[in-house]
Amino acid sequence: MRFLKPADLHALALGKKVINGERLFAIVSEYTTQAEASVKWEAHRRYIDIQYLVSGSESMAYQCVSKMEIETQYNEINDALFLRGAGSRFLVPSGFFVIFYPQDAHRPGITAGRPQAVRKVVVKVIVK
Repeated sequence: MRFLKPADLHALALGKKVINGERLFAIVSEYTTQAEASVKWEAHRRYIDIQYLVSGSESMAYQCVSKMEIETQYNEINDALFLRGAGSRFLVPSGFFVIFYPQDAHRPGITAGRPQAVRKVVVKVIVK
């Protein structure tokens, strides 16, 4: 959170920002939200995601990993597990953040009403 507070997040260059090696880093991205059907469910085992919306808003979905079906086996290199199933959807406006732990399947980047440009910082915090 100390990384997010003083930074001018609108001017921060896109890409990976190392905070404490591979233990703590941030990824700055910009994209246009998509229809829910085109966004995959994902989960991570090594990192907690702190997803902060700098601008724009999006819907995200959440479900416990244990209630999902595995679509693609866990990839240790990318720390990604892709899943399928249903979950709860919620709106995340600019200026807000969401924290996803390894047990949390999530589906970010979903259009909320209409497609829109989003600028996001995802802080990755190692758990193991």
